[in-house]
Amino acid sequence: MADLGLLGLVLVLVGFGAVAVSMLRGPRDDGVKVRGGGVVMIGPIPIIFGSDTRWASVAIVLAIVLMLLVFFMGWA
Repeated sequence: MADLGLLGLVLVLVGFGAVAVSMLRGPRDDGVKVRGGGVVMIGPIPIIFGSDTRWASVAIVLAIVLMLLVFFMGWA
């Protein structure tokens, strides 16, 4: 079985390479507007962000689901 530490290092380096290649390609100017949102959980406290109200609402629902999952699984 392969060393999992080496596999993790390779995956991190591939990720950095993908980010570097996308940055070198430059911004796209084809009129497409990118929207999104997310949740950062710091302990039991969610930090919610989104580019518009729809994605912020999706992130709020995701935060509630994550908090309930932690509560019912007993991880806290």
